[in-house]
Amino acid sequence: MNKECIILNTGALCFEVFLYDTAAARSLVLTLPQKIRMNRWGDEYYGELSQRIRHDGDAERDVFEVGEVALWPAGNALCIFFGPTPVSRNGEPRMASKGVPLGRIAGDVSALKKLPDILDDVAITLKA
Repeated sequence: MNKECIILNTGALCFEVFLYDTAAARSLVLTLPQKIRMNRWGDEYYGELSQRIRHDGDAERDVFEVGEVALWPAGNALCIFFGPTPVSRNGEPRMASKGVPLGRIAGDVSALKKLPDILDDVAITLKA
């Protein structure tokens, strides 16, 4: 894990995300602050970032853990995993195609299950 921490604020909920030491995480930090609109896909929220995130040399995978945050390079989208998605095979959080792990949310993410399908104005900021 990296020492960097970002804040995801949905308006109703606020989460600290401890970033991994990856090119994508470092690139994301350089684009902050920003606000994005997120859509729900199963137990995942995803939203297109306003600036292209570089991920040169970062390992990609399609299976994630509950609480992980990732970059979906195909859509330049930030993804938050809190349970299975429509393409999950054994209840694991799974992307439709490979993505780059960015970090992990500190604490319980189950409250995300109670939020609506669309989240307007999700603020992403660097923790001071």
